[in-house]
Amino acid sequence: MTFGGKDVIETYIDRLPGREQTKIRDTIEKIHIYGLEAFQEKMIITRPLQGKLWEIKISDTRILYMIRDSRSVYFLNICRKTKGYAEKREIRLALKRAREEGFI
Repeated sequence: MTFGGKDVIETYIDRLPGREQTKIRDTIEKIHIYGLEAFQEKMIITRPLQGKLWEIKISDTRILYMIRDSRSVYFLNICRKTKGYAEKREIRLALKRAREEGFI
């Protein structure tokens, strides 16, 4: 959820074609079931972006997230894979949300 309470992740996913929705929801379900082990066992594809901010790669979709403690993964933003300015804008937005929530 964002600071204002609007669930941008769910809204974004709901707008995708069914097959894409399924891939993303399956990945999120793995995180719910396995917790941080899903990241350690490479069940999902991730990469670091900036500081504590990471991304999950699912097809052309990216979920930007932070791990705050040993039990919590916080999804901060979701977007299409891009290069250049748009990617930087999405990272800035995720970091802004992290600051608003007190994660950083």
